Amino acid sequence: MTFQITQLPFFMKYFLTALLLALLPHLAAAQATINQQLKHELDSIAETDRQWRRILFAPRYRRQPDSLATALGVTRESLNSYLVRRMQQTDSVNLLRLRAIIKQYGYPGKTLVGEPTNEAAWYVIQHSDAIDQYLPLIKKAAGEGELPFYLYAQMLDRQLMRDGKAQLYGTQAFGYNVLNPKTGRREAQPPFVWPIKDAAKVNERRKKAGFPTTVEQNAANLGIQYQVLTLKDVAKMPK
Repeated sequence: MTFQITQLPFFMKYFLTALLLALLPHLAAAQATINQQLKHELDSIAETDRQWRRILFAPRYRRQPDSLATALGVTRESLNSYLVRRMQQTDSVNLLRLRAIIKQYGYPGKTLVGEPTNEAAWYVIQHSDAIDQYLPLIKKAAGEGELPFYLYAQMLDRQLMRDGKAQLYGTQAFGYNVLNPKTGRREAQPPFVWPIKDAAKVNERRKKAGFPTTVEQNAANLGIQYQVLTLKDVAKMPK
């Protein structure tokens, strides 16, 4: 980092120079607290977490399934199941390693690995079946400023949905695969935003939690038209 102070009056130059000299030890100490080895490992884990999801959900990949299947050495018919299987295998390996990291360090937050590496462990947990186990740890990390609070809110929503309860922040969408009696195959139905508790105040909660969008904007970003649903509405949907 460079600072240009040559154009300032003498007294300002003197003040800024003194200030910088006073801050340097603190800046050096802050950098020294970062566990660089762990940071690099978590950055690598975060990249592998994204790898197969990027292929599965990126439109530019999905527009050319035949070419993608050829590149991966699989048939067009087995492409989707192959991608899902590889993603699940990677998630399993990542979670296994993350369990060991958390056992040794606790949640690897901002103080330990810096930003945005402090989000890497969150993604691994969010994509696992272990949310209920680690949710209290995520809440604690968010409360201590080691992780953005909105990420805790997003994980809380996912666990509430898995428990069959209404979410609080409107971050989770869902869609059922319904059996087509004519073809005998299950077909994906349009997704919907999972029911929200006290939906009229959801945007107030989202703003307080640090989300940059409203629930309506978030749904639109997911390609979903937002509508207020209750758990009773969902219970009546064909499954």
